[in-house]
Formats: sequence, C-alpha cells, structure tokens
Amino acid sequence: MAAIPDPVELYGADYKRDPYPLYAELRERGPVHRVRFPSRVRAWLVTGYEAARRTLTDDRLGKHHSRGNAAWRARASIMPEPQHSQLQVHLLHQDPPRHTALRRLITDAFAPLRVDGLRPRLQALADALLDELPATGHADLVDAFAARFPFQVLAEVIGLPPEFQQRFDRDWGKVVQPVGPTDPGRAAYEARLRGLQRYIADLVVHKRREYGEDLLSRLVAARDGGRLNQEELDSMIFQLLVAGQEPVTQQITTALLTLLRHPRHLAALARRPELLPRAVEELLRHDSAFELTTWRFFAEDADLHGTRIPAGDSVIVSLCAANRDPRHFADADTLDFDRPHRTHLAFGHGTHFCPGAALARVELRIALGTLLRRLPGLQLAVPEAELRWTPAVLARGVDRLPVTYRSGPGPGPGAGTGAAPPVRCPVTGHWAAAGHERGDR
Repeated sequence: MAAIPDPVELYGADYKRDPYPLYAELRERGPVHRVRFPSRVRAWLVTGYEAARRTLTDDRLGKHHSRGNAAWRARASIMPEPQHSQLQVHLLHQDPPRHTALRRLITDAFAPLRVDGLRPRLQALADALLDELPATGHADLVDAFAARFPFQVLAEVIGLPPEFQQRFDRDWGKVVQPVGPTDPGRAAYEARLRGLQRYIADLVVHKRREYGEDLLSRLVAARDGGRLNQEELDSMIFQLLVAGQEPVTQQITTALLTLLRHPRHLAALARRPELLPRAVEELLRHDSAFELTTWRFFAEDADLHGTRIPAGDSVIVSLCAANRDPRHFADADTLDFDRPHRTHLAFGHGTHFCPGAALARVELRIALGTLLRRLPGLQLAVPEAELRWTPAVLARGVDRLPVTYRSGPGPGPGAGTGAAPPVRCPVTGHWAAAGHERGDR
C-alpha cells in the first residue's frame, strides 16, 4: 500500500463524498495521525474504535479553547471576537466541574421519558410537513422535510415562541461551517454570527418578560438567579439552536441516502416498521452525520496511543472511522439491520456524550418511518454524483436531496402475489425481487 502523506488532508469533494476508504487506510497505519483541515490548521486524528473510546474518556484532555497553543490558534477557524467569548462557552467547550453544572440545567428537557411522551406531537409535525407535498411527483427532501422537521421538534422541546420560529433564518445554521480569517467567505460568516447573536438577545428579553415552564425560560431564570453568567446563557441558547437541529437534519439526509443506495434495506424497512429502532442504530453506525468530534487539548506534552502530542495541539476523534472499525464490528462496511448489538459512537462517549441522543433517536425513527410510509417508490431524482455534500469540517450531509415518489403503494410488478414487494434500484431503475436485508451492500 502506498504511503499516505503526512499530514493527511481532510477536505475536498472526494473526501466529503466518501471518507471511508481513507479512514480504512489510516486505521491500518495506526490509531493516531497528523491531519490538516481546509483552514490549514493541523490536528491529531484518532481513528480506531478502542482508541477512540479511550480518548473520549481521557481525563488529561480538555475541551476549553484556552488550552489551545499559539500554533493552533493562529489558523483555527474559530469565531472572531467578541462572538467567540460571548457564544462559545457552552457545553462543548467546557470541562468539569463547570461542564457538569451547565449540563445539569438541560438534561431534564431531553430525558428519555419526557421525549417518549412527545412522540404523538412529533408524529403530527412530521405528517403535517408531508401533507404539504403533492401526492405524486418529486421534492427536495432537505427543503421540504429534513431542514424543517428537526427545527420544529427543537422549538417544541425548548419552548421557542411562534414569532421566533418565524424569525429564525436557517442560513444561521451555517455558523457550524466556520471559515478561516483569510477565507473569502469570512465576511458572510461573521454577518451570520451577528444576526444570530441579535436574535438570541431578543429571545432572552422575550423570555424574561414571559417566563414559562419551558427550557429557555429555565435557562433565563438560571441567569437571573446567578447560576449562569450572560455569556454562558447566550452560548447555551446558541448551542441549542444550532447543534440541536443541524446534526439531525444532516443525519436524516445521510440515512435516506444510505437507504436509497440499498434498495432491499429500504423495502424491508417500509414493509416492516418494527425494524426502525434497530435500523436507526445501524444507519447511525454506518454513516454518522457527526463525523468528527470538536477539539481536545493536552495541558502538557503527552503520549496518546504511542504518539507524542505537544501541549495545546488539537486532538480530534473520527467517530465515523471508529464506527467502521472491523476489529469491533464484523463486516463493518456492510449495512446490516440484523447486526448483533455493539455500541456505536455516533453520539460520542464519556462526559461529552450528546445530551440530546434520546431525542435524536426518536426524531430519526419518526422521520424515516413517516417518509417511507407516506412516500412509496422513493428514488433519487438525479445521479448521486450531482449531490453536493456540505463543506462543514466536522459533519456529513447533503445540501439537497431531490427524489421522486408515487402515490400509494401502487400496483407495480408482482403486486397482489402475496410475495414481498419488489425493489427498484435507484441507480439502474431495474426491478428485482426483494431479498433479505443483509444481502445488499
């Protein structure tokens, strides 16, 4: 195998479209690799499953940006001031004990029991969105559903008032795609930040005037009671508004695209909705929207799985590479709804395990189940090569997902025979008898 240059460049259209061949090569070389991002910032990337789990629970590594050294800070695509100090002191960039105190303020809102009680309301939201589509035809499922459903769910869970739902600009979500200080898109990026910051300020004023029992009201009350400072309050609302929806939007698109590539799995899931819980876990493992974790830093030079890491250099964990590690998951590149249960890392691990994981799982089950039930005959409307993957450094997803579908199950070849519904390949357009879910790759 040809040597991979060091540092490995983690960007480009081919990489974003399919990073898994590169990850497989890196895993074979070892657990830790020098990599470079579009901003030219360099980092240390952890790939294998066991190395990833140990790294995510390594108490020597901290998340606070103050730990970053001058070399990292000079090129890291971090927010400009004053936004960095005012919007970046949320959970993702905090360490215990402060992280523990902040996390405690939001966990009840995302607790599994509360989320489970929201299912009927969330199902109604999903159905209402699909009611807006024509009975038969084509649609962009990002614009029509994947970008809207997670925002509506988030608004329901955190208590975002209707007028603020209407004011929210989805373009603000692009602040999770930061650009370097010299990038031509830096001015537009900073404008998004300022717009979102003004929105958050107005939202806090509104919630202070009209306290309720919702999460946003409780966070404002925590600020007024001295348990949060103003920067922490604004940062936590920022994190909820952005991290609370964009990853789910992207995960819906990656899951749908995976199913469209695997028509037998798509047909099996449409035919047997009881597979949804297992299918969602396998889709999360197979292609996670949260591809890489955010930065971690050592306070002093340290050994990480046999590699010496300088203090303040950034350490990143590839959740996608870990989830395709064949040493942990047999036949790891295969989509298998019958896969024996082994814990994936799509939501992270350890102290920073995603607090919204239970909600995301319910959203994905409802989203996929509703789309497959309401839009039979789902196929890509364009060649897959025409899809544009978002340029976000840490995440995976497509900007648009044009599809065609038909009204109702339709007669189709083999209808009324009592056999499993036939499968139409979205690439060739050919019909074939449906097989077992494990056979399609």
